Amino acid sequence: MNDRVTLDPSWKQALSDEFDADYMVALRQFLVTEKRARREVYPAGPNIFAALDSTPLDRVKVVIIGQDPYHGPGQAHGLCFSVPPGIPAPPSLVNIFQEINDDMADDDVPGGGYDRGIPPGKACLTSWAEQGVLLLNSVLTVTKGRAGSHQGKGWETFTDRVVELINRERDHVVFLLWGSYAQKKGAIVDRSRHCVLTAPHPSPLSAHRGFFGCRHFSATNQYLVEHGVLPINWFDVS
Repeated sequence: MNDRVTLDPSWKQALSDEFDADYMVALRQFLVTEKRARREVYPAGPNIFAALDSTPLDRVKVVIIGQDPYHGPGQAHGLCFSVPPGIPAPPSLVNIFQEINDDMADDDVPGGGYDRGIPPGKACLTSWAEQGVLLLNSVLTVTKGRAGSHQGKGWETFTDRVVELINRERDHVVFLLWGSYAQKKGAIVDRSRHCVLTAPHPSPLSAHRGFFGCRHFSATNQYLVEHGVLPINWFDVS
């Protein structure tokens, strides 16, 4: 983390105490050590908090929880499952798109339609974030080529606070929890105030065990509409 990091004021105020906490001080030191060792950390500094910066607290409609950023060059840009424009969609995102195209084909589904679909070659989910989908990784940084390398360094505590804050301060948010890791992360969510949808992870290793056919995207939109909230345009991918 450095002075180039950007964070929306709504989150900066709500999470202000976290940045002075002991675990965050230790996390900053760890990242400095990685940099001094000339190890490349993803995403770049300005994108570390991109999920929060793109989706202010008062605009959160949906939360999708990932694990940690992609560790390949050019992939991570601070939004879980997403990659920057021009980068091929990773396998889990390909499966997510397949489910969207199958689930949202029905004209009777809010935001759906047979004549729509996600164009091939698109894989950036920035528009989702701008519509109110918080694309939150549990761990916000990773060292190049080393998946999970920043787990247990403090990020999990920080993102737990983010989930707790949404649970407490917002109403009628849809939490999409794919896989056991995300489901544990979202265990604190009050099911009486929010909609919690669970399924296996969209990874090729598990998508056929129940992610395909889960219909989470149409269910999300139906819940939002029922509570007077604009649905998500899941087809809007760049």
